[in-house]
Amino acid sequence: MRQLLPTPVDEVDPGTTYRDPARAPRDGRPWVVANMVASVDGRAAVGGRTAALSGPADRAVFQLLRTLADVVLVGAGTVRAERYGPVRGGDRPPVAVVSRSLELDWASPLFTEAAQRSRVITCAAADPERRRRAESCAEVIVAGDEQVDLARALAELGARGRRVVLCEGGPHLLGELVAAGLLDELCFTLAPVLAGGLEPRLIVAPSLDPPQSLRLASLIEDEGALLARYVRVAPPTAG
Repeated sequence: MRQLLPTPVDEVDPGTTYRDPARAPRDGRPWVVANMVASVDGRAAVGGRTAALSGPADRAVFQLLRTLADVVLVGAGTVRAERYGPVRGGDRPPVAVVSRSLELDWASPLFTEAAQRSRVITCAAADPERRRRAESCAEVIVAGDEQVDLARALAELGARGRRVVLCEGGPHLLGELVAAGLLDELCFTLAPVLAGGLEPRLIVAPSLDPPQSLRLASLIEDEGALLARYVRVAPPTAG
């Protein structure tokens, strides 16, 4: 890997680039960093999965960011499509699944083999029987009435001592975070492929007015892939 920004480095250890002491609770909630990959034409998955887009450098950063987070946040659709399991090895963070329907495979390794009990974030309107089933397999966090309220969910995670939340998608969950102004940092790999298709892109969200500004904190190139780290620029305060 060679670092292009902020300072050119021919051979860089991604740990020196992605470890950032500035990550800290913001606005009374955990710091939220998302890690996503997409093709040059914006495709976030091929055949419902990211494997065809992810190369060695992207996978290395994927694993590294997990070691820097206190909890991994992921949408239920991504859990099903990517066949999520628990984060393996050492003192690794638990996975928190956002799901209103609670239609999850409770017999999967994500719930039966996790060193730290997986979390499920849902809302008060979720089916009571499914919620009881979820509570037998995971720590259930209720955030919101009819729909999951992500701001409340993050506040609940913060109250449990989680300072850095790593969102691994998918595009709809990431879009909800962006639309709510809850995303602080985006780690984004641009894979050197064209994928075509009409599937959801990197972020599925309503138009933002005004758009949110980002600052490019670092840029790494490896075998044609570009690994960028963006930090959201806080909007100016009134007065």
